[in-house]
Amino acid sequence: MNPDPLKSALAGQFRAQLKMMRQCIELCPDELWASGQHPRALWRIVYHALFYTQYYLMPHHEANTPWEKHQNQAVVLWDDDEEGMPPVETTYSREDIIGYLDQIDGQVVSWLDALDLTSPESGFPWYKIPKLDHVLVNLRHLGIHLGQVQQVLFENGHDPDWTSVVR
Repeated sequence: MNPDPLKSALAGQFRAQLKMMRQCIELCPDELWASGQHPRALWRIVYHALFYTQYYLMPHHEANTPWEKHQNQAVVLWDDDEEGMPPVETTYSREDIIGYLDQIDGQVVSWLDALDLTSPESGFPWYKIPKLDHVLVNLRHLGIHLGQVQQVLFENGHDPDWTSVVR
């Protein structure tokens, strides 16, 4: 059976960005990990990006099983969550986040294989777009936050490597 070239390409791009995010986490000094103006601490940007990468790689919004250490407010990058509550300032350690990232990286291929990229619906009612568009939005979302993290590192003398694709 031949693998789907589109799913293979998508997996390679998600995995490349995850590899780059992992390097950013590893390069990040302790003083930067919790830095940033509340609620956009660097650790929270990383966790937000990883959580939504996993969440939106599911076939629909009810299919996600959150990471065992997940806290709902930890993904919030704005002042209040949907219930009007400010984010809790529980900082995940770099080691915890690397473990979570590795779990996601280990599942990306199987999650993508399980998706129907021809579906006219995303599986997330607030995204009224086809599933393939939704997967591309997810990839862009991860890339935007990876860029934010890289910028903080660049400004503080750390230069993460570029990864084109991971197979």
